Amino acid sequence: MAGFKPAATWDVMNYLTQLEPDELVEIFLANPPQDFTAWQLMSGVPAFAARFDLLTTADADFQQKIRHWPLFRWWQRFLQPLTCFIGTTVSEYALFTQQQSAQQLALEIKQNYGKKYPLLIVKDIPQQSPLLDTQANEYAATLIQSLQQQGFIAVEGQALAWVPIDFNDIDEYLSRLSYQRRKNFRRKLKTQSLIETGCLYSGDVCFQDEAVLDQYYQLYLNVYNQSEIHFDLLTREFFVRLLQDSSNQARIFTYHHQQQLIGYNICFVLNNMLVDKYIGFVYPQARELNLYYLSWFYNLDYARQHGLDFYVAGWTDPQVKASLGAQFTFTKHMVYVRNPVLRTLLTKISNRFEQDKTWQEANKQLKLDSKKHE
Repeated sequence: MAGFKPAATWDVMNYLTQLEPDELVEIFLANPPQDFTAWQLMSGVPAFAARFDLLTTADADFQQKIRHWPLFRWWQRFLQPLTCFIGTTVSEYALFTQQQSAQQLALEIKQNYGKKYPLLIVKDIPQQSPLLDTQANEYAATLIQSLQQQGFIAVEGQALAWVPIDFNDIDEYLSRLSYQRRKNFRRKLKTQSLIETGCLYSGDVCFQDEAVLDQYYQLYLNVYNQSEIHFDLLTREFFVRLLQDSSNQARIFTYHHQQQLIGYNICFVLNNMLVDKYIGFVYPQARELNLYYLSWFYNLDYARQHGLDFYVAGWTDPQVKASLGAQFTFTKHMVYVRNPVLRTLLTKISNRFEQDKTWQEANKQLKLDSKKHE
């Protein structure tokens, strides 16, 4: 493959847009998700290839229409092209280096992968992210512009939830929410007395036990299997390396009920932020005991107690996270379709793949309407 580093020469560097520890990127490159292939560009930028279902991020109405087209079951495989992604599935943003300019990177991506793959996506490019410095945001903006000049189509990405840690305690944080939400969350937090919460670090001796590793991986699978979107299935080997490697300094917040592990949350601390990455739950206990909400407030309090600036809460469930008081920053995906006819078609229907943007606009309108009736 032209323009890539062989595995023996992989190195993780200080990426401009990095919110995670180097070790997590290393683990991804060595143990990519199931049926994925991962590598680095010559500049060190991570990339991967996988079959990608084009309906994954399409809105529900559009998906339903497509699935009802004649003989869908026979031609749906054409909606799952082998796709090259510039980025990773373990980092909040695509990871760019200072080894080359944004213009040079855009040209390298187009030349090396534009003809090789039916679909080429530079994923999760930040848009003036409050979590990054000026240099990183300027690089990202220049890259978006440079990719557009190379024929890439801009598609709005997902909403990354984050919370500034600017409160003295959880009561003050709750006081900023509406009366109904405060009442709802206080009710959910009553189950806290039934839960024993702990904090482990990666490399803990318990993660040398195969039965423990099996348990943690199964809890991750429980969450993955009930999710609406199935894209990157992390492997057991990935979790083994993540949990056994003390150098990544992962915090594993554990939740026990009646001496049984019913949930955990894997987070990292970097750049004075608590970055939330992976959860595992036992159902139905996790739902019955409101574990999602308990972990949210536990993470906020952990970040406060340790003097951190931000809690970064990930991409999924923006509606729920908005109700919990999160703010959002968006990304762009830059998409190149090899077939010129399909490229023109995507230009016309790209808005059908921008669910989080649609949600944000609807949410803004809902807030405006509510204010009018106050």
